[in-house]
Amino acid sequence: MARRRKPMSEINVVPYIDVMLVLLVIFMATAPLLTQGVQVDLPNAPSEPVTDTEDDPLVVSMRADGAIFVNLGMQNADDTGTRVTVYSLEDQAGKILRARPEVPVFVKADEKLAYGEVVRVMTVLQKAGAESVGLITDPPELPGA
Repeated sequence: MARRRKPMSEINVVPYIDVMLVLLVIFMATAPLLTQGVQVDLPNAPSEPVTDTEDDPLVVSMRADGAIFVNLGMQNADDTGTRVTVYSLEDQAGKILRARPEVPVFVKADEKLAYGEVVRVMTVLQKAGAESVGLITDPPELPGA
C-alpha cells in the first residue's frame, strides 16, 4: 500500500532571492549612468535663490554646443532630461504648460553660449505659453573664500 504524501504548503523562495540579488546588482551598476546631468558652466551673478515653494519647475538646459534639454522638477535637477530641438521645444513645453499653466519656467544656459541662442529659446517658451521665464545662474565667488 503506497503512502500518500501530504501536500507541501511552503514556497521555496531561494530562486526568488537569487533573481532579486541579480536585479539589485544590475540597478546598482546602471543607476550612476542614469543620473548624469547636463554639463553647463553657468554665469556668475548675484541673485536671490529659488525658493522651495516653487517645486517641479520646467527647466530648459542649454549646453555650450547648443544642445537643448527639457527637464521637469527640481528633484530631477541633475538629470539630463529630454533632448529636444529648438523646433520641437515649443510643442514639448506647450504640453507641459497646458497641463500646468502655473508651472515656473527657468532657462539654464552655458555662459559660452551666444546670447541670441538664449533669446531664441526664451521666445519659443513664451510662444508655448510661459508667462515669465527665469534665468538660473551660479552665485559669484566671494574673494578669500
